Formats: sequence, structure tokens, C-alpha cells
Amino acid sequence: MNNLYHEHSDDIYQYIFFMIRDHGQAKDLMQDTFLRAYDNFHRFDGDNPRGWLFRIARNITIDYIRRKKPITYFFDIGSINTQHEVSAEHVATLNESERELYEAIGNLKVSYRDVILLRRIEGFSTEETADILEWDESKVRVTLSRAMKALKKQLGKEDSNHEAI
Repeated sequence: MNNLYHEHSDDIYQYIFFMIRDHGQAKDLMQDTFLRAYDNFHRFDGDNPRGWLFRIARNITIDYIRRKKPITYFFDIGSINTQHEVSAEHVATLNESERELYEAIGNLKVSYRDVILLRRIEGFSTEETADILEWDESKVRVTLSRAMKALKKQLGKEDSNHEAI
């Protein structure tokens, strides 16, 4: 379990941080992810530990968001994510285009954000993403296509090639 933490903690943290935009809370939820993984390690079948951890992280993060603002979550989960500012140290390390991309992804609805983060940023396959999100593969493909269009619109780059993201 210690090896899983060292191999995946940074990726898990980044994923959660993209979801909630709160540095301290993202660290706490990342720790909760590994505690839950440790408690349930006996249930893990040994196949795709990274995907398993991301599924746990996603569920913990969604549970946190639901508890924090249940009515807002019901109507528009994306709107509660704008209340937290990115830490100054994190912003300082980003160039302008990275900052624009980060903000644009943060402004997407959660299903779009999930699929972009998992497929394009974390590099999961369609099958792995479907497993993490508990969707079928066709839903992943369709949602990714729609998410990329929405992201392009957010960035004001309707004619850019989305494969670069």
C-alpha cells in the first residue's frame, strides 16, 4: 500500500484539486482516498490499482461536494467549484496558457471535467475511464467529444485541434 501512495498520491491530489480548487481540502481528501483504499484493500482484485484509486478519489470528492452544498450540487455542481481560489504558489508556477486551460476546465460541468481529466490529463484509456466513472465506453466517448467542444468554446478556440489538449 505504501508503494501505491508514493506512485499515485501526486496524481490523485491533482485530480481532486481540479475538482474542488481548494489546496488544503484536496490534501485531506487525497489522504481520505488512501485511508479508504487501505481499509478496503482486501476487496481489490489487483487489476489496475491506479484506476481503482481514482474511482475512490472521485467518490470521496463527490461525497464531499454533496455534503458541503447539497442543493447547489443538485442544480449545478460546477458552480460551487468557483468559490475557492487557486493557491498563489500554484498560480505562480503556471504560464498564461496553462492558467487559461486550468480555469476553463474548472468552469465545465463535472461530467465534462471528469472525462477530460481522466482521458486527456491523466491518460486513462476509454475502458479505464468507463470503469472509474462507472459508465459504458460509448458514454465516455460521447461525453469526451462534447466536453472538448465545450472546452474549446470556453477557451474561445472553436477552430483549434482538440487532440493537442
